[in-house]
Amino acid sequence: MLGGLGRALELEFAGEARGGERRFTIGWLTPLMAIFVMVDLMSFWMFSWTVQRLVTVTPHTLLAVMAFASAYYLAARLVFPADPERFRNLDAHYFRVSRTIFGILIALVAIQWAYLLSIEEIRSALMSARSIWTTLLFVGLMGAAMVFRQRRVQAILLVALIVRYLVLYLLV
Repeated sequence: MLGGLGRALELEFAGEARGGERRFTIGWLTPLMAIFVMVDLMSFWMFSWTVQRLVTVTPHTLLAVMAFASAYYLAARLVFPADPERFRNLDAHYFRVSRTIFGILIALVAIQWAYLLSIEEIRSALMSARSIWTTLLFVGLMGAAMVFRQRRVQAILLVALIVRYLVLYLLV
């Protein structure tokens, strides 16, 4: 994901350095999506580390974790185009892939909850009002981002998703 951002910045600055017209613009949406996906991935691994003593390691568990991590990889890989030169504006790429990325992340939330609810020691904490409310907010914001297609609305939703993590993990 960082490689994609690096390539996008390279194209942006190379065009400016040549003094030619701006053939490529980064926009706000793709970088915001990159930040959101990175923070979401960090959150998953942080949570996994916290509950690791409660998870029984079996071949099925390892396969599930590998599939889960692969889905995160796919979501992260989609954030930036494989060939940025095909896009004059990264916001166009964002609108092409954002629903897929949000759909993957929503599916991962559902899978994670289903699995965690099967662990008795976690179930009561997971069913707290705070946990349910923050998860519903999270899924609701991602769902809204899948529905509303205006740039400004998308930027606001992405910032809200990022701020949600900052509040949960840095302030609460």
